[in-house]
Amino acid sequence: MKNVGIYLFDDVEVLDFAGPYEVFSVAFTSSDQGHDPLFEVLTISEQGEKVVARNGLQIVPDTSLDAAPAFDILIIPGGKGARVNEMNNEKLLAWISERQHNVEVLASVCTGALILANAGVLDGRAATTHWGSYERLAAFQHLHVKKDVKFVDEGDIVTSGGISAGINMSFHLVERFAGKQAVAETAKWMAYDL
Repeated sequence: MKNVGIYLFDDVEVLDFAGPYEVFSVAFTSSDQGHDPLFEVLTISEQGEKVVARNGLQIVPDTSLDAAPAFDILIIPGGKGARVNEMNNEKLLAWISERQHNVEVLASVCTGALILANAGVLDGRAATTHWGSYERLAAFQHLHVKKDVKFVDEGDIVTSGGISAGINMSFHLVERFAGKQAVAETAKWMAYDL
């Protein structure tokens, strides 16, 4: 079983985190004993306290940056809060920079790529983001922005385009870690058209 961490913050875009959360939390393979879960998903906020996502959705995360366990996959979503506050949150940027070396995959959804870029982890990489923030991401001159793609897989770093593309990216990561059969079973369970 792989551990997935999803960072949350005020004004995070709901589907940016909820889409990946759903995919990873229900991903399974079938066995003689039934459905075997493949991932354990935890949510994180800076202080471990409640955050208010876009449009007023309130979420109580599982843990804080300081108390977060090790993760195999770490996901940084986007939204207005990413562009306005989190991309300049020095504690978060340092945490991401440190955690990058201890995860198998560091991923972003939508404008979460701006946070990764400001943390310096996208230097020399190809990346994508929401179409409305291509220019913002391109302002970080040490990376290559790929447009009109659902996600960009650079091995240990995966970035995805706008909002719903996080679901596509998550299925891609399920396939990387567990294979096509797990993707097919999970997508069928979710009634999601691949």
